[in-house]
Amino acid sequence: MDYSDIAARGLVLLGCGKMGGAMLEGWLAGGLPAMSVHVLDPYPSAWLKSTGVKINTDLPDNPAVVLIAVKPQMMAEALPVLAPLGNGDTIFLSVAAGTPIAHYESVLGSETPIIRAMPNTPAAIARGITAIIGNAHAPASAMGMADTLLSAVGEVVHLDTESQMDAVTGLSGSGPAYVFHMIECMAAAGAAQGLAPELAMKLAMATVAGAGALAKESGDSPEQLRINVTSPNGTTQAGLEVLMDTEAGLPPLIKNTVAAATNRSKELAK
Repeated sequence: MDYSDIAARGLVLLGCGKMGGAMLEGWLAGGLPAMSVHVLDPYPSAWLKSTGVKINTDLPDNPAVVLIAVKPQMMAEALPVLAPLGNGDTIFLSVAAGTPIAHYESVLGSETPIIRAMPNTPAAIARGITAIIGNAHAPASAMGMADTLLSAVGEVVHLDTESQMDAVTGLSGSGPAYVFHMIECMAAAGAAQGLAPELAMKLAMATVAGAGALAKESGDSPEQLRINVTSPNGTTQAGLEVLMDTEAGLPPLIKNTVAAATNRSKELAK
């Protein structure tokens, strides 16, 4: 990846927990010089200290990017420290959930280039997907820089409006937890049919992981893949008749699940 512009001016990382750490690891592996990264974190980990990045030191006057990766409840204390870097050409890229662009503009300045992003936890193994949207002061070059940084932990997609971020939060942001619970349920169901719990869990995890990889890499739609594995009057059809029931099956359950998470995201943003 081309980190030349970022390396020349520097990058500030506010918060280096799981998400910030995953991104930093990806950047360093991709060739970003450690000495160009300035991390602000009150409790730096042993791993962070071993990377060679600058930790809790004076910040550059005009960094290329400030990436905000603190928890929303820490935002009120942490963000004002960066206000002097606002209203310039430093790009502020936030992966903090629930904080709208308008809030950043109110603290950092209305002319600050701001990009809001929603990654998900598979970013920890560079298999995440992140949705981004920028304000009126974030030009195409800024969005391209965000793409470069966020692609270190997975795919990046662009939204049309910030209002879509709540639905992204409900679907892909919270979605890994839905899948993890599905694995739990599949394993419990296998155990209920006589499998040892450890074996049932191994089968469930491998099945979900393999099916996800096949859906992503085969080129066929999930619908077609489902059809391919469903023999008429066979075992899969028997199971799908329960799962695909339009009143009590997975379609209304998932619809209601994503809607509940989306609505909570809207509430938290107020």
